[in-house]
Amino acid sequence: MFRHAATVVVALIPTPNPVESAFVTLDLAAFGPERFSSRELSRLEFGARLLDLADDKSLPILERCKFIAIFADMIDEFFQVRVVSLEDKVAAGVQTPSVDGVRPRQQLADIRERVQSLVERQDRLVLDVLLPELASVDIEVVKYADVNEDERNDLISYFEKHVYPVLTPLAVDPGHPFPMISNLSLNIAVTVSDPATGEERNARIKVPSSLPRFRRVGSGRWVLLEDLIMSNLSHLFPGMDVGRADLFRVTRNADLSLDEDEADDLLVALEVELRRRRFGEALRVEIQSGMAPDFLELLVSQLDLERSNVYVTDAPLGLHDFWSLYAIDRPELKGEGWSPLTPPRLLDGDHVGDVFAAIREGDILLHHPYESFSDSVEMFVDQAARDPDVVAIKQTLYRTSGDSPIVASLIHAAEQGKQVVALVELKARFDEAANIEWAKALEDSGVHVVYGIVGLKTHCKTALVVRNEGDVTTRYVHIASGNYNSKTARNYEDFGLLTCHPAITRDVGELFNFLTGFSKNGNYDKIVVSPFFVRQRVVELIATQRDRGPRGRILMKTNGLTDPTVIDALYEASQAGVEIRLEVRTLCCLRPGVAGLSENITVHSLVGEFLEHSRVFLFGHPDDEGFEVLMGSADLMERNLDRRVEVLVPIEAPALQRELLDSFEITWRDDRFTWVLGTDRRWRRLQSVNNYSAQSEFKRRVAQRSRSMSLLP
Repeated sequence: MFRHAATVVVALIPTPNPVESAFVTLDLAAFGPERFSSRELSRLEFGARLLDLADDKSLPILERCKFIAIFADMIDEFFQVRVVSLEDKVAAGVQTPSVDGVRPRQQLADIRERVQSLVERQDRLVLDVLLPELASVDIEVVKYADVNEDERNDLISYFEKHVYPVLTPLAVDPGHPFPMISNLSLNIAVTVSDPATGEERNARIKVPSSLPRFRRVGSGRWVLLEDLIMSNLSHLFPGMDVGRADLFRVTRNADLSLDEDEADDLLVALEVELRRRRFGEALRVEIQSGMAPDFLELLVSQLDLERSNVYVTDAPLGLHDFWSLYAIDRPELKGEGWSPLTPPRLLDGDHVGDVFAAIREGDILLHHPYESFSDSVEMFVDQAARDPDVVAIKQTLYRTSGDSPIVASLIHAAEQGKQVVALVELKARFDEAANIEWAKALEDSGVHVVYGIVGLKTHCKTALVVRNEGDVTTRYVHIASGNYNSKTARNYEDFGLLTCHPAITRDVGELFNFLTGFSKNGNYDKIVVSPFFVRQRVVELIATQRDRGPRGRILMKTNGLTDPTVIDALYEASQAGVEIRLEVRTLCCLRPGVAGLSENITVHSLVGEFLEHSRVFLFGHPDDEGFEVLMGSADLMERNLDRRVEVLVPIEAPALQRELLDSFEITWRDDRFTWVLGTDRRWRRLQSVNNYSAQSEFKRRVAQRSRSMSLLP
């Protein structure tokens, strides 16, 4: 009904002025590209840290299986997004080296070598360590051939009733074209022969993803779905002799080819591209050892792949499905768990009080998942939707959950006659389909939906509430590092700020005008916005600390650090004697500890129960004049600084500055789940001395604060 109300904004993007240092004391050119590390290999090294955790015998066995599933997801996404970019460059004859001086073809060779070593390690962990340990606690994955008669009868019954009706064997011969293999699907290649003529033929069967990958049989025993199918192929080929059966899995290009300038309706264009993505260009085929050579040749030929794109494994394919094992109801085999607690400032007795009244008393810093997302952010939007004094709500949505209470609140607000604007980023990778559905639902409810800015992804996490309070209109704002997603808020570590600071709320209002209309991006008093000013501001703040020499200090917590300009600025500050400590979860192209370049830089990576997702930047010491603390959505990567709308907000209240500084120091002291980046570009796990877990400490502190509040009269 309101579908055509959705808009796409064409941005008038100014070219940011280059940041000029007051002086340059370091000849960076002398170090050449060697001063950087490979972005792609750095991402794969994060995978190595995940495997370290899967191999950590001090962790419960299902937690270790969870890290195998996360690793499998990461490798799949890496091929779908990063490898395809390099393949495209090679196909186009691009010879331009990356920032670390390596050309695309060599990057692909380096990636293959590292992926192979990681997958071999994964195989050994799964087959030799995890599966035997699971069996010892009555979660045994058994072969169909090894089940007893009663179990086999149960499996055959399940196959005939639930599996067989779903299966569709597709012949592969000159009369039947090679079937389209959808992205990340698990498939069985079957060779059958005619007993009368001896003629051999090939067929393909897709293992249905709609059925559970693991089928329970007996007590504490499980059979893989593909094993069940492969053991009952005679049902599918009556009258034929069944020969070999081999598994394979194809990874395809998941990048969308979307010409926003030419699209009359971005939503419709994106829906078309999503349908195409299931059958995009093949990038990798995974097979198990021993596949019939003739079918492998056919597979490689039909998928138009080089043999170097074939990855052979001994473990089950598609280990993403280890999430199914993690879902087994055995809490004693998982981590200690955590139930987020209501932020004390929002409590009124034993329930959440008036959020707006609490914000008027002073800015509120939220730390998820230790503090409840539902009792803070979702309650902020819910109270705004139900409050008769609220006249408008504006919100960005990048990734949200399938049963999003925030979307429900926005719909309710629109139905109450409030002015509601939702900027839904349709191009949020792998969440495009979900965002399309939310956009339609919001539009149908009368919400004005904006699809974002042509050429940019809107990645900032901002919500604005406009409320009439007597003779004045007050604006309230939430700015965060994490998405408006109740599911990830239980597993991702993030910060958020609730404020009614006039300058900040005015800035956010101007930002929404830019995002939804044709206004030029203006100058903001407080917030720092990319792609216009984040790089410039960060480099300026680094330069200020550089000019202070050994009295300077830079502390940064981010998901990725790849931007050459920022890295070079950090090198200059290091050579001026500035203490620099970087907490980087995944990608880091900076090389610490290089003589004459980065002796004063140390890089840590914490990988634990919760995914470290916050972005916090601290410049100087609390007692310094000009001590600066920023928090928000921007990583220090080219995509965030040049191709995304990001927001950093200054934290100016001394108590909240100390809280963010304390959180950084707690994270830095972790010696339980921390890796340190070496000069040789290798990450090494920190040897634990104090068995100090930052995430456990955050839990303890929040619980203690909650108990203290409960004792107050």
